Amino acid sequence: MTNSIKTTRRGAIGMAFGALAAFGLAGPAAAEVSFEGKTIEWIIPFSAGGGSDTWARFNAPLLGKYLPGNPTVVVVNEPGGGSTKGTNLFAARAKPDGLTILGTSGSTQFPYLLGDPRVRYEYADWEIAMASPTGGVVYTSPSTGVTSTDEIAKLVGQDLVYASQGATSLDLVPLLGFKMMGLNVQHVFGFKGRGDGRLAFERGETNIDYQTSSAYIKNVQPLVDSGAAVPLFSWGVLDENGNIMRDPTFPDLPHFAEAYETMTGKAPEGPEYDAYFAFFTAGFPAQKMVFLPKDTPQEIVDTYQAAFEAMKADPEYQANKESVLGTYEQVTGRQADALFERGTKISAELRTQVVDMLAADYGVKLGE
Repeated sequence: MTNSIKTTRRGAIGMAFGALAAFGLAGPAAAEVSFEGKTIEWIIPFSAGGGSDTWARFNAPLLGKYLPGNPTVVVVNEPGGGSTKGTNLFAARAKPDGLTILGTSGSTQFPYLLGDPRVRYEYADWEIAMASPTGGVVYTSPSTGVTSTDEIAKLVGQDLVYASQGATSLDLVPLLGFKMMGLNVQHVFGFKGRGDGRLAFERGETNIDYQTSSAYIKNVQPLVDSGAAVPLFSWGVLDENGNIMRDPTFPDLPHFAEAYETMTGKAPEGPEYDAYFAFFTAGFPAQKMVFLPKDTPQEIVDTYQAAFEAMKADPEYQANKESVLGTYEQVTGRQADALFERGTKISAELRTQVVDMLAADYGVKLGE
């Protein structure tokens, strides 16, 4: 089997995949912007220890180093509501002065895409400063009898338990994927972050889990090395034509479509895969983004974008980025705009399909 399975799902979202050609920043940072003596709060609407928290805490000190005036950038965790609580607070309270920024994830985008009534925020109101694609790895407990990726079919028929932030969070991707694979997974909703899900796995309360790449590298790889976890597959990445391929951060792991084919003997296709692929695309290639509040002056937006670009040349960033975040490139300007479009749009047909499935199969009713 090749490492790339051709998929044509570009109609599932509102942007062609070829839109990520290299572009520069929108413009130079305004010299008069300074944050000297200030503290900037980076709101992360998840608990500590997960992928978004790891990502923000890696970037925060470097961002402060390159913002004019060298402010202190502190990460503030505001978990709850599948990330809608902290995001709603940002939307309601953050002032357009550059002193509060928000880090979102697929778990923030998905409730918005699905029309979750808890959402009180509008992505179109915000100014994007940086976007960060990422990946993720699914792993299981050796108690299942699985010892390698080749043995994933052993999971069929077993009672599996997964710690979920909620059906409209980024955990919708594993929910759709596991369902396609025919796995019997009990999704225990209500966890405040993927870090909490990992801790439940470590305590033996669950036996299948996934973490985004940064959290997997930091927190799960040691479990794999000690024999306490067995990696199954990565979600994969998209090439420039929108085809799924192996994640270069985890080149030895099959991607989801390969794992599906190992289990079923055929490549994934059909309406269920269309839905999975649409949310995978919104959730991983366009996963993490940094926003400034509505009405933030353009010179502040430009200043942030310039700082994010400058930090990528920093020796500390260069030395540690891959070991913390993986091989994914953080982007600004029109590249970030393209990812923003990819992560916050989905067709009405696929939205309805997923909303109806969640109501019928999991008792999750949106809009009530």
